[in-house]
Amino acid sequence: MASGTERGTEAAGGPAACYRELSRFPAITRAALRATAGGQTFLLYTECSRPDLPRRRLLHFSRHYSLRRTDSGGLTVSRAALSAEIHNQLLSQDSPTGQHRAVLSRCPQQGHELLEVWGSTGRSHSVDLTALGKHGEVYTEGPFACLAWSRSETRLLYVAEKSRPKPRLPCPWDVPGAARPVEEDEDEEGEQFVYREDWGEALSTRSVPVLCALDLEGSSLSVLEGIPEHLSPGQALWSPDDCGVVFVGWWHEPFRLGLSACSNRRSGIFHLDLASGCCELLSAEHSAACSPRLSPDGRHLLYLEGGLGGPHRQCLQLRMDLLLVDTEAATVTNLTAGLPEGCWELLTLQWDLLVATCSAPHRPPSLVVAVLPPAGRELPLRWVLVEDTPTVPGVTWKTLTVRPPCSGQSPTVHSTQAFEALLLSPPDSTVPHPLVVCPHGGPHAVFDARWRPSMAALCQLGFAVLLVNYRGSLGFGQASISSLLSRVGEQDVADTQLAVEQALRSEPLDPHRLALLAGSHGAFIALHLLAREPERYQACALRSPVSNLPALLGTSDIPDWRYASLGLPYSFERVPHAEEVATMLLRSPIAQAAQVRTPVLLCVGARDRRVSPTQALELYRVLRARGVPARLLWYPEGGHALAGVETEADVFANCARWLLRHLGQPQQDGTG
Repeated sequence: MASGTERGTEAAGGPAACYRELSRFPAITRAALRATAGGQTFLLYTECSRPDLPRRRLLHFSRHYSLRRTDSGGLTVSRAALSAEIHNQLLSQDSPTGQHRAVLSRCPQQGHELLEVWGSTGRSHSVDLTALGKHGEVYTEGPFACLAWSRSETRLLYVAEKSRPKPRLPCPWDVPGAARPVEEDEDEEGEQFVYREDWGEALSTRSVPVLCALDLEGSSLSVLEGIPEHLSPGQALWSPDDCGVVFVGWWHEPFRLGLSACSNRRSGIFHLDLASGCCELLSAEHSAACSPRLSPDGRHLLYLEGGLGGPHRQCLQLRMDLLLVDTEAATVTNLTAGLPEGCWELLTLQWDLLVATCSAPHRPPSLVVAVLPPAGRELPLRWVLVEDTPTVPGVTWKTLTVRPPCSGQSPTVHSTQAFEALLLSPPDSTVPHPLVVCPHGGPHAVFDARWRPSMAALCQLGFAVLLVNYRGSLGFGQASISSLLSRVGEQDVADTQLAVEQALRSEPLDPHRLALLAGSHGAFIALHLLAREPERYQACALRSPVSNLPALLGTSDIPDWRYASLGLPYSFERVPHAEEVATMLLRSPIAQAAQVRTPVLLCVGARDRRVSPTQALELYRVLRARGVPARLLWYPEGGHALAGVETEADVFANCARWLLRHLGQPQQDGTG
């Protein structure tokens, strides 16, 4: 990979060294519990990952703990084994009783995918899925992926790419009049270069998913039939009696739209009867449904449901399938009430045991467990630390509430709704801190109060960081999300600047050393700010920037968002009108590029399907032609998120150096 990092030895405490130090804290990605005899002791298995920068890959490893109930109803915790690296594993799932573990791995020699079952006596089953040739590559991540055990623990369900004939390679007889071997597949002639749709950004190898079932007792593998051809299945699980399969089906006619980070695509919850092949829609006909789950007793089917079109991510309703069960109204209880603020993620709930991870901008993830008391007596819940992680020096944080000023004769709900920003800062010092402003991408996303190594590293380098959740962000209700429609480039830009001005008034920040750091739609906001406040910001570093809205109509995997963002209707057969293209262009930062004076660093992935890298290339050329300092980093294997151990480290190091170069070295107090 071509790297944009400036070569040479970096001094200790520089961006690369700081990022390397803060990236060593692992993320906890999975947890599973298994009860021992008597039900008083439990084994807790966790999987973790962290960047392995010297080897330029993600390191996966497991940790094991022993939990024991106490007479007072609490838990005691002890480490049961040393950490162990996980090699070549793609997916894993424990059986309902915890007696078996299914593991999907890739054989490093042949590249074949193997599905194995392990138990207390070792490996009981091993199936070479690739050698069987019944389907293509197994889906191991993304919205389709699953690995589900049947209740009887005799069958496994997963999703894979539909098998298709391999392209015929050119042969010496492929000339007019030449004879061809009789075994040649005549049906494939002319099919080699037919365009095959995929599901867009981060899913470019996902086109036609199929449900697959492995029968462990009969040692047979089958691709399930009966799913309508206009549906792409995923997120599957077995019905309580093991006689059917419940899955999410996405409509892919007349063509596929990008699915990554888009919960507004038409989809439904379906039940496939394995005996009759009958496939029945359980959810609403015209809606977006996902994440089906069965209650522990198998009586209730729960799933999330939202509307079609509009914001790509929005509020979803928790549904119970009324065709199967009769339910009562539920209440919501905050199980972390009274605890320090941060970000909590539930890893698993088995029996009455909760396993979660919690983190904060100044504290890497810690692993905690708790016993869930009977209904009505949940609080206070006593969380027990399993793996504690200390706070990181050099980082403090707080939440700022920002209230837009009233404007106009009759203010609406969205025009006065408050929003929030997270302010991360170095410890107090006598010199005001330079400020890095970060509006998030999406735009319907959110900066929650989780651990982010790159943001903590900026604090340790001496910068304060403002993470802005402008109106339209998730977590503040549907009214906030919808308020941004038809107001992109206006409301989001004004909110970000309003948050900046409030932070400058209330916090020890240097108003003469401001910078912007953002990606995707956040970069769209940042570019607007550069044009509207040409003397306000001294540096800007952007990832995968949106700069030219109409140019995305034919290049993005989500062309519908270009219309929805401006409050315009969209349909599959839609073609843009001249006035609509003009409106999009007027809302585009490229139209105001002549006002930009701030030095700009651009980082793009050549394989970005969401926002074409040509957006950044066009902007780069315009800025250079006008004498604005600009630098472009082009990552040949990068997608929209610029993910990957080496890419993420390189992007951070270059962005941090760009800020240091153009804002000057912040004064540090030595705590980092």
